[in-house]
Amino acid sequence: MSDQVDDTQVSEDDWAAAMNEQATTDAAAGAGAAPAQIFEQFGGGQQKAATPQGFDMIMDIPVRLTVELGRTKISIRNLLQLAHGSVVELDGLAGEPMDVLINGTLIAQGEVVVVNDKFGIRLTDIVTPQERMRKLNH
Repeated sequence: MSDQVDDTQVSEDDWAAAMNEQATTDAAAGAGAAPAQIFEQFGGGQQKAATPQGFDMIMDIPVRLTVELGRTKISIRNLLQLAHGSVVELDGLAGEPMDVLINGTLIAQGEVVVVNDKFGIRLTDIVTPQERMRKLNH
């Protein structure tokens, strides 16, 4: 019985199928709308298929991506009383978009998706660099 496939294992094909399904849905809804130009184009106005010169050396640097469901503050007394099955109330509401942070900086919001019992996030809103700078100044 070594031929059996583990049903809980998600393959890259499953994620690719989910992404293709989303692309099909987006194409039908947007009727060919071009994606918004969010990030500055490098290379002096020339459109290149390759990454800009100097970008290659940073492309493999790992970053921490965090999806935040919500937050709360509790006292140490309440923290020590937590046990298996305890419920902690968060400030986020059901159905609200979740925050996507890179190294602690908010970069997007999204909604939870499930593919073969594995969680993922579909980005619904990208924070522009201008918005990030505006938040830093406040």
